[in-house]
Amino acid sequence: MSGTRRTVPRAGRLVDRFGRAHTDLRVSVTDRCNLRCTYCMPEEATFRPREELLTYEEIARVAGVAAGLGIRSIRLTGGEPLMRASLDELVRQLAAVPGIDDVALTTNGLLLAEQAEPLRRAGLHRLNVSLDSLREDVFERIARRRGLDRVLAGLAAARAAGFDAIRINAVSIRGLTEDEIVPLAAFCRRERFELRFIEFMPLDADGGWSDERVLSGREVRAILERDVGPLAPVDALDPGQPAVDFAWDDGAGRVGFIDPVSAPFCDRCDRLRLTADGQLRNCLFSTTEWDARAVLRSGEADGEVKARIAALFGKCVLAKRAAHGIGSPAFERPARAMYQIGG
Repeated sequence: MSGTRRTVPRAGRLVDRFGRAHTDLRVSVTDRCNLRCTYCMPEEATFRPREELLTYEEIARVAGVAAGLGIRSIRLTGGEPLMRASLDELVRQLAAVPGIDDVALTTNGLLLAEQAEPLRRAGLHRLNVSLDSLREDVFERIARRRGLDRVLAGLAAARAAGFDAIRINAVSIRGLTEDEIVPLAAFCRRERFELRFIEFMPLDADGGWSDERVLSGREVRAILERDVGPLAPVDALDPGQPAVDFAWDDGAGRVGFIDPVSAPFCDRCDRLRLTADGQLRNCLFSTTEWDARAVLRSGEADGEVKARIAALFGKCVLAKRAAHGIGSPAFERPARAMYQIGG
């Protein structure tokens, strides 16, 4: 990757050695989940004790420091974030942080029907809902639990609550999801949901990932253009987004492709991550973490804590590599699986 190398962040901004400014923070609120998707979790999982998770007040405190450093968007993830009690209260706190312009949520949708309305009232702006199949048997094969009807009910409730920016995320796995591509596209075209296909990444807890199981975005796009209709490239809504977007020629919405394996987007990555147990990470595939929880619980004065958290952000950003390196001899799979990091 090309770009001007820097050794210190530019004034007030989290800029790494390769010139990438970071404005997006992904915050995991729990590692627990009510599904066991094969690309994310093991069938039997051990979760962090509650006392090891950041409180909502601690998360909001980190968000306040991050906003002062140039973070403008926060996305809540898990695990399944809606399993954390009173999540709307955290949304309310984050939406009130000066400098935070956008609060979003990624969810599997099983609990969304009950929570869509309070989340909307609390100030949640956008929703991403994971949905890999519209067939219950395939849904259950991937998620190792039933629940398709609850996801669809959650989507309907979100629409009724007034969410107009709803995105469907579908993971593409060779030998498993090829037949789900066209039905998902038809569903999203009909319901006016934005659809994104995501390549299978080496973050599954069972270690079943292999390059041969990656169904590339290019292949998915070919299936869509063959069986649904022409797609035309369009400008990204967000220059730092991981997806490459296309629009249907007939005007029936957009489709995005997130291709971290076949077409990495590391050169434009603008995101940092905070795990549910308070560790800062600069990449999904990072093998290093910075302990914000220890600073938050140090008992030091508020100003000192904020200064130390800001310093952790700076160290985290300056240690970011040029790229994740999937497929290279130097690639090292992280010790944590997706559900332990935050999707």
